[in-house]
Amino acid sequence: MARRSIEVGGLSHQNPLPAASRVGPLVETSIITPFNPGTRDVPPDVDAQIENLFHHAGEILTAAGATWDDVVKMTFFVGDLKVRRAINEPWVRYFPDPASRPARHSLLVTMDDPAQFARCELTAYVEGR
Repeated sequence: MARRSIEVGGLSHQNPLPAASRVGPLVETSIITPFNPGTRDVPPDVDAQIENLFHHAGEILTAAGATWDDVVKMTFFVGDLKVRRAINEPWVRYFPDPASRPARHSLLVTMDDPAQFARCELTAYVEGR
């Protein structure tokens, strides 16, 4: 199976890496940052940053031929564990069925940009597409 880089307009990295990579049914993202779409600006509040993470994740899934139903796990990198509470509202919105939610992990990290509250990455498994 050939590996395919997944790119999303308005979302780019400063290093030579794609937004995600897909090999067969497996999709793995690079780090997803909370920038406002199409910019490198970070909104000042945690809720807007988390919304941006989910927005970018959705764009990546679409570009990879995947949907939210294909997400197996999301990992959030947070500067403060209190940020997990801000993740819960969009989490339930994107994954409303408690019997069918992906795994989730939050890792406490030192953020190299103090304006950012969180970053994330995800794994998806896409069957039949």
